[in-house]
Amino acid sequence: MALFSAFTLIRCIALFHITLAYFFLVSPKTLADQNVVFLLGESMRLDIPPGFAVPTAATAFLAIILALFGISDLAAVSLPDEYARIYWGTQVPVRLLFLFGITGYTYMFKEGGVLAPKNYRGGVGDHLKNAMVFTWGFVELSVWFWVFISLRDERRQKGMELIEKRKREAENYSS
Repeated sequence: MALFSAFTLIRCIALFHITLAYFFLVSPKTLADQNVVFLLGESMRLDIPPGFAVPTAATAFLAIILALFGISDLAAVSLPDEYARIYWGTQVPVRLLFLFGITGYTYMFKEGGVLAPKNYRGGVGDHLKNAMVFTWGFVELSVWFWVFISLRDERRQKGMELIEKRKREAENYSS
């Protein structure tokens, strides 16, 4: 059995999103100055964007989106167990795919990145290639992968319990 259930992890992620929403609305500089942002940004040679120094319309919009994710995830994880397992069983792989794509893009296509062209010119996605986006994507990817593994383990465990239950029923029926 896992240390934390998948649904406990999802609740934590939802509360984390609501907390991030608060800080993006009130003080985005607090988030930009975090050690993990600096550490991951420097190790991947990504800059911290200057747009997080003060609250702006963009950070307020980001706060609304994160709050929406947090509240909707809390509502979805509160569904009855059977429905929640079906929902999260389809939702988590989609989120993992998206987060892997955005995190990989941020690192691989940065200036001087592995897949960046030698004659690099600015493009549409340049604002995504920074330490804040990479840190968010990396942390979310790690935690959602943990949720994925926990869901898979819990599904396997439920299947084993169902097999044992059916064996007992078959033994009782044949007796």
